[in-house]
Amino acid sequence: MKRFHVHVSVKDLQDGVRFYSAMFGQQPTVVKDDYAKWMLDDPRVNFAISNRSAKTGVDHLGIQVENAGELTGVEADLHRASDAVLAQPETVCCYAQSNKYWVQDPAGIAWEVFHTLGSVPVFGEDHSTSDTPAKAACCAPVLGKASCC
Repeated sequence: MKRFHVHVSVKDLQDGVRFYSAMFGQQPTVVKDDYAKWMLDDPRVNFAISNRSAKTGVDHLGIQVENAGELTGVEADLHRASDAVLAQPETVCCYAQSNKYWVQDPAGIAWEVFHTLGSVPVFGEDHSTSDTPAKAACCAPVLGKASCC
């Protein structure tokens, strides 16, 4: 079964954790100094916030799948939707190792489809460049450019 994924960039992580914990009626399942995640069953969503991006608001949307077979099926759908699909096998991002694919919808919103392989102790791999702040989120790469994760 697939799970909807939403990642929101916030200015103040503690305020975000307080707000979303009250809104969802439960504490996050993962809390780090720069990141928090709720794995909700009702509604079935992986909702994450971080304070690692230069701008606030919706960072990206996505679909989390439960196994490699589901990921292969959704990957085929992505290729039907877009000629620009970015593959990221065994990448480290958001305190997890995942196989993932990225596309951008016609409105410019980044979509991530991923299968989580396990957790890791770091936010992500360092792919900083001179025009990218070191603190930038490893998620939502700009398609057509080198990926950040």
